[in-house]
Amino acid sequence: MLDLVFTESNKLDEEPFTTSLIISQYAEVEHRAIRQLANKYKEKLIEMGRITFEMQPLETNGGLQKIKNFKLNEIQATFIITLLKNTEPVVHFKAELAKQFYLMKQELIERQLQRKSGKVVRLSMTDEIKRAGFTKPYHYSNFTRLAYKSAIGFSSTEIKKARNIPKGGIIVDFLTADELQAVNEREQQIATLLSLGLDYRQIQKILDNQGVIYQTTLTIKKKEEMLC
Repeated sequence: MLDLVFTESNKLDEEPFTTSLIISQYAEVEHRAIRQLANKYKEKLIEMGRITFEMQPLETNGGLQKIKNFKLNEIQATFIITLLKNTEPVVHFKAELAKQFYLMKQELIERQLQRKSGKVVRLSMTDEIKRAGFTKPYHYSNFTRLAYKSAIGFSSTEIKKARNIPKGGIIVDFLTADELQAVNEREQQIATLLSLGLDYRQIQKILDNQGVIYQTTLTIKKKEEMLC
C-alpha cells in the first residue's frame, strides 16, 4: 500500500491523520458511505478531535464532482472503521493503517526527543561562541549555517525552501529524527573545537575533512527562468 497517514506539514508537533477518501479506496467502500457515517456520528467525532475537510475533485457516475474529503485523526479513523463490516479489504486496511499511525507517531516522538536534547547542545555551542569572543549576530549565523551544511549536506536556505518552512519558522522543528541527531552531533563538536581555541576557518576545515554526518535528501524547487 501507499502512504495512508500524513501530517499537514513537516513540523514535529503536527497530528497525524488519514482521510475519508483513503478509507474509501483501501477499505473498498463507497466514499458516499464513509461521508454518511461521518455526518451521522459528527458529534462523536468532534469529541475525539477537530473535524476538518478539503474539497477535492472525484470522478463519479455523474461525472467529475467536488466532494468533502474529511481529515481524520487516529481515534476518529479507528471509530469510523469499526462501523464497517469486517470484509477482507477492511481487515487488511485496518492492520496497515494501525501500523502506519504507529510508525508516524514514533517518528514524531523521536524528533521531539532529539529536539529537546538539541536545545542543551545548542546552548553549549552559543555559550562557546560568546566565550571565544564572537559576539556579533552574524557569528552565530555563520556557525549555525556551518552546522547544518556539514551535518546534513544542505544550507539553511535550501532546507527552508525544500521543507516549505514559513517565515519565522525554526528549521529544527522541521527536521527528521536522523537529521536532528546529525545537527546535534555537529553543534556539540563545534562547541568542543571552540573551547580548544580554534577559529571559524580552522573549524570549517576540520569539518570539511570529516565529511557530512548524515546526507539527507531534499527536493529543491528551482525558480522558473524569466522569459526575455
